[in-house]
Parts: sequence; C-alpha cells; structure tokens
Amino acid sequence: MSEFTNTKAKRIAKLMELSHLLLNTGNAQSFIRENEGFIDSVIPTDFITLFDELIKDGHPMEDIKVLTNKVLNIFHASIESYQRIEPAPDSFLGVLEQNNHEMELVLNKIRPVFKAFVKDAKNAMLKKELKKLFEKLEVFVKHYTIKENVLFPMIEKTWDDYRCLQIMWSFQDDIRRNIKTVISQLSLEDIDLKSFNRYVGDIFFNMHAIKFREEQILFPYILSTISEKELDAMNREGFEMGYPYIKPPKPVSQEARSILENGQINLGTGALSVEQIKLVFNHLPVDITYVDENNKVCYFSNPKKRIFPRTTAIIGREVSNCHPPESVHVVEEIVESFRKGEKEKADFWIQMKGNFIFIQYFAVRDEKNNYRGVIEVSQEISAIKALEGEKRLLDW
Repeated sequence: MSEFTNTKAKRIAKLMELSHLLLNTGNAQSFIRENEGFIDSVIPTDFITLFDELIKDGHPMEDIKVLTNKVLNIFHASIESYQRIEPAPDSFLGVLEQNNHEMELVLNKIRPVFKAFVKDAKNAMLKKELKKLFEKLEVFVKHYTIKENVLFPMIEKTWDDYRCLQIMWSFQDDIRRNIKTVISQLSLEDIDLKSFNRYVGDIFFNMHAIKFREEQILFPYILSTISEKELDAMNREGFEMGYPYIKPPKPVSQEARSILENGQINLGTGALSVEQIKLVFNHLPVDITYVDENNKVCYFSNPKKRIFPRTTAIIGREVSNCHPPESVHVVEEIVESFRKGEKEKADFWIQMKGNFIFIQYFAVRDEKNNYRGVIEVSQEISAIKALEGEKRLLDW
C-alpha cells in the first residue's frame, strides 16, 4: 500500500485531487489507471469529510451534485464491500431502512408498468395504474422530511463535517419535484414522452442513490457517533411526524419537565403559568417560529393544524441549516437586513395543496432597539381572502 493511503488526511487529499480533476475536465480515467490501489483503500466516512470540504470551498451546488454521482460511482464497489454497522430493526435507523426497502418494492412495481406505458402511451389503464403507483411513491417523501427535520439537526450538533447533508437535501428536493411533475403529467391528455422518461429516470437513479448513501455511508457513521439515547429520542420524533410505510411500535415518551420554580411568569401586561403560555401560543391559528440574535432556533408553536413540519430536534439549530440549499440565501438576506436595521418585516404568499399560505418575517428588537432575532409567522388565509361585506351577528 502506498504511503498516501496510511492516514485519513492523505486519503482526503487524494480524493480532493480526483474531485478537482473531475470538476475541471469531467474525466477521471487517467486517475483511475494510475491509482488502482487507492480505489480500494478508502473507507465510507472519507466521503463525508470530502464533500464537507468541497462545500466549504464554495463550489456551486449543481456542480457538486454532478461530482458526487461521479465520485461515488468510481468507489461504489469499495463502499459496498466495506463491513458496516447494522442498526436494530425497530430503532430509528432500522425503521428508516425498512421504509427504504418498501420504497424499493414500489419502484420495482413501477418499472414494468412504466416500460409498457412508454410503448403504449395512449393506454388509459396503464396511465391510471402508473399514476396510482407514483402517488404511492410520493408517500415516501415523508422519509426525507423526517431526515431533514429530525436527523440532520442532530448531525449538525454532533459532527464538524456535517455540510455533506446539504447535497443530500438538494437531491431529495429534486426527487420531490420530479415525482410531482410525473404525477402532474400523468393527469394530462397528451404526455411529452421525452421529458417524461427523463423525469422518471432521474427519480429511479436518485432514489436508489440516496438509499445506498444512507445505508452504506451515513447511517453506519451515525451509529458510531450518536448515542442510543439520542437515537431513541429521534425515533419518537419520527413516529410523531409519521413514517411513510413501516411504523415501529409507539416509542415511550419522556415526561416533560418544568424548569420553573414559581407557578407564573410576569409578562409585563399580566402573569401566566407555563401551561397557560403554551395553550395561548398553540391555540393561535398560525405557525410561529422564533430565531434568536445568534441565528439559533429557540422556539416554535404547536397548533392543532401545522402548515410546515417542525420537531424539537430543530431547537438550537442554525437557521440557515433549516432550509434547502437553493432557498437558504433568501432567509440569510432577510436576517441580515433585520440585523442591520434596514427592514422590519418581509411578506411572502404561496399556494400549497389547495391552501393559500401567508408567510411573514418580523424583526424582534428590545426596548433599546437592539436586534434580538426573527419571528416567522405562517397562516392559511383562504377563508380570510374570501371575506366580503360585514358580519356583525353571531350565526352559530
């Protein structure tokens, strides 16, 4: 074994050499010919560090995603043959892997129907069956939502080289969009088969790739770095959010602990107990999230009908890590404009699943006008938009 494979630092340096060659030329044949021994010397965790370094170098996300596929294809056999740590079946990671298996079964059912449909795109029965299968596949995106809201925050708190998660999140968003597009196209009278085939191909490739990277790289490293207690807590969070296909027995919840010695808190305009404060916030028909002056998520309300998913794993998380790579720059711009005193609020509205969502960001300042953070308030306003005239009488 040559000297450069003896330490992780030297392996990473060699992987960076390969990555820059691919970024600059798109071809790595010369590297592969000259480094056959090195290919078998890497270990799965090397790629966590490699992609963390590439993210820190500031390469565009789309370039890194292309690079990721090329690099991991070169080392696929080495990664697959590496002896991994197996999660317990009903553990957090074990349940995620069981759902991966079910996802793969759905893809296997789609494949023959898709091939038949491509040959006979006017067949209404095939189109209907294919749409139904892709709708079942769409259920699996809950798996990605659990990862992004439960698993990723814990990794960020535990690992220094967590930035590789941004790549995985971006691929997961691609999968979400492509599944929605395919389902939408299957509702049309005529389908552009060329683009349809491309979307389906991307879905198959990316979903298989994410599964492989989870089970061969990400999950084994988690088992060696994150405690069983923390994994149990994540299993409870995953259960509450709802696993897509396979669900474990309901995990035992920990009793909430009050950190207050006194029964009430003086709020200036009144005094409330902790329970009353929670009831007030959780009965407001809005989602509220508070991020402090250090860009850390401190609190979110828990109304009966949530608009966007939130779990307690988000508490203490850097707000920039709570958004997909493609949209995080908007959040950062809002926060900085509030911090500098340039703006006091920002408004957005979107249509989602038949609802009209109004999203507002408010700068939080103390009595001395010092910046103390941001409040995000999201509300479903379809009924409000529909109001006309006046209503002065109780009619129920």
